[in-house]
Amino acid sequence: MERSGGGAHSDEERLPLQQGLETERAAAEAKQPRSRFGRATVRAALAVCFVAIPAVLLLQRWQAGSPPEWLFEIEPPAGGDRDIQDDLPDDMSPSQQIGYDKFLGGLLIEGFNEISCRSRYQFARYHKNSTRIPSSYLLERLRRQEALQKKCGPGTRSYMQAVQHLMSGQGINMTDCNYLFLTIHAGLGNRMLEIASAFLYALLTNRILLLDRYKEIGDLFCEPFPGTSWLIPADFPLNYGEFTQSSPESYGNMLQNKVVGGNTDRSLSGSRPPYVFLYLDGNYEFHDKLFFCEDDQQFLQGVPWLIMRTDMYFIPSLFLIPSYQDELSRLFPEKDAVFHHLARYLFHPTNSIWYSVTRYYRSYLARADKRVGIQIRIFEKEGILQRNGKFPHVLQQILSCAQKEKLLPETSMTDDAATATENNRTIAVLTTSLTSWYSDQIREKYTEHRAVDGTRVEVYQPSHEEYQRSRNKKHNMKAVAEIYLLSMTDVLITSGFSTFGYAAQGLSGLTPWIMFRSENHVVPDPPCRRAMSIEPCFHQAPYYDCKAKRNGDLGKVVPFVRHCEDVSWGLKVVNQTQL
Repeated sequence: MERSGGGAHSDEERLPLQQGLETERAAAEAKQPRSRFGRATVRAALAVCFVAIPAVLLLQRWQAGSPPEWLFEIEPPAGGDRDIQDDLPDDMSPSQQIGYDKFLGGLLIEGFNEISCRSRYQFARYHKNSTRIPSSYLLERLRRQEALQKKCGPGTRSYMQAVQHLMSGQGINMTDCNYLFLTIHAGLGNRMLEIASAFLYALLTNRILLLDRYKEIGDLFCEPFPGTSWLIPADFPLNYGEFTQSSPESYGNMLQNKVVGGNTDRSLSGSRPPYVFLYLDGNYEFHDKLFFCEDDQQFLQGVPWLIMRTDMYFIPSLFLIPSYQDELSRLFPEKDAVFHHLARYLFHPTNSIWYSVTRYYRSYLARADKRVGIQIRIFEKEGILQRNGKFPHVLQQILSCAQKEKLLPETSMTDDAATATENNRTIAVLTTSLTSWYSDQIREKYTEHRAVDGTRVEVYQPSHEEYQRSRNKKHNMKAVAEIYLLSMTDVLITSGFSTFGYAAQGLSGLTPWIMFRSENHVVPDPPCRRAMSIEPCFHQAPYYDCKAKRNGDLGKVVPFVRHCEDVSWGLKVVNQTQL
């Protein structure tokens, strides 16, 4: 549902520290001279000031300027906004004895301002220690990439020279600073997958990754690279917003028109063009897909600027390019942990989002004995961009999956409270959906009928937007917050084909139970299945075998790239060693 923006004094803005601000006003009023109660009033004012100071200091620690924004229109229960996980102060001082790895096995480094991006070093505080350890070679390559980003990023002499060459329109040879500029246009889940894909490609090809600054990335995520920015400067000279699949700059169009030689010869006499536009959206065509062929990669290596448009997780096809396979194996010995490591390295929610995530977690989820995340995405006849319907078969599928896999307890068939075994366990169910109907129905079921084992089941849903509005900043901020909340659960049920669920499972490292899409409004049998890996699916993977130069089954080329459980024609990376 649409939210009003509100000004600096709106209730929504003031909600997190409302009591503290009110006491400040009381203290100010108390300083006014009073004829009969002067001394008592001064004493009361001093006492109130001492109460207000911690709230003010907390506000200053969170974010300079206005209070952090509370994105979810729910007032937490009294006393709920307390960190019961540990007694560490919010500033996360390195001198504290911290019982978790805030650097995520070396993915992150010291040197960032912790107050400006609190999620960077607090992420591990709300997640179980991952069993997936990043390789020493991945850490080495990340440090080299950080140095490259700093050396060649916006504002440097190298960047300005590269832009001047770009404006000249003249082909030049490769230098130490070559760029991959990712334009962004898709929904939040797709954005995270495409950014991770582009970053890995930049890492493999020694390019600087830059992102479209006009797509709210700076409002959603902190900068991941120290001492530089990954946002393209506002004065970037190309009008990239007008690039389409049929633009002359499109690589597929260049191939089709034989601007760069025939289908089997990508060589050009002399230097490469200053830039090439790569169209890799889901509706891309044959010549665009040749991007994933060895010969084409050799040609693109010589282009200083690559401008990429994609809405997909194309990493599985990178594993099929022979020249990258050895490097990828060294980077990721556990091949099914690619997105897991890249997402934890790249994506750190901004303070306003992180404030909402941690406050909601502390208020509703932290005290539970078990946390079950259920990500619900409807792909019925209304369509994913229309109002979500109330589909009883989807509700039945959710409950069948959760109870069959013993993620949630069965409910008693009678209303007799004595039939249920008493225990003190609590399960917190976190649901995310564009509609609240499913969470309301699950809550009602466990309210009207007790669990057979006496477990108390509490159901929560942070927001229900009714429609997907991928161009709305606040909608996207809520989406980021809910992805991170899902990643903080103990077990995860996701909707097949949904990139939102892929992002959550990758961040958490949890192997999810995937609910299959139904046909003819009938609950699938089985209603869900445990995923082969935590990797996302490449929905529109090419099926052209570059080596054989004909169509083929690319899910049977190497043992670690298979077809997805939820998208039979898609590809995903798994940790298998035999076909």
